[in-house]
Amino acid sequence: MQEFKIAVAQIPSAKGHIEQNIQTHIEAVECASAHAVSMIVFPELSLTGYEPQLADRLAITVGDARLQPFRDLAIQHRLCVVIGAPLKTDDRPEIGAIIFYPNGKTDSYAKMHLHPGEEFYFRPGNALKLLDIQNQSVALAICADTNSPLHARACADKGASVYVAGALIGGDGYVADTEKLSSYAREHKMLVTMANHNQPTGNWKPVGKSAAWDHGGCLAVASESAKALVISQQIDGHWRSEVVALSSGARLIS
Repeated sequence: MQEFKIAVAQIPSAKGHIEQNIQTHIEAVECASAHAVSMIVFPELSLTGYEPQLADRLAITVGDARLQPFRDLAIQHRLCVVIGAPLKTDDRPEIGAIIFYPNGKTDSYAKMHLHPGEEFYFRPGNALKLLDIQNQSVALAICADTNSPLHARACADKGASVYVAGALIGGDGYVADTEKLSSYAREHKMLVTMANHNQPTGNWKPVGKSAAWDHGGCLAVASESAKALVISQQIDGHWRSEVVALSSGARLIS
């Protein structure tokens, strides 16, 4: 049986260009498959870019026909793919994570904790999401969810062994935000890993540096601008992480 490996993808998102962004995502999924990854998670609103003013127009459903490549790739490569996108509702859109399972099923999670100002464009989600993948319980988070210690604690209380966030973090907030992520790994004894954008999106200038932590501290961190995966797996009871460049698949850090 394949050992559990999780990747977070550090990629750019073109403003509102879903088809173009799909191709960027496919490149990352193919690289993840080549490294025998079980699950890959993308940054917040990765499919559209972080564009709150456009979210109502860009919002999609999990059944959108343009997402078929992700369904096919999840089945073909037997991995779980989690992309960021605004989700249609009967009200304001949700900041969502769309989940494609290897068995062909789809699901979603909606960000529960909104940044100030996001409430004008989005409505919050109201339920945690934990996925059971190869004997790991993986909890999903989206950006400001991670600013709430109660979110991480609730996931840990439900048995999460992995806490993964699709995020949009700028330079001013990176230290404080990642200190919290590291503290969750330490306090709850779980792998914590985060996917960030690496190029400007909306009015934000993300700082990249997607990373992974366990109870002992940081395991691996990408550079600010590289397109890369941070891949983590458990070996002999200990988490190990590496950074892999998307352009060549070359290993950067072990």
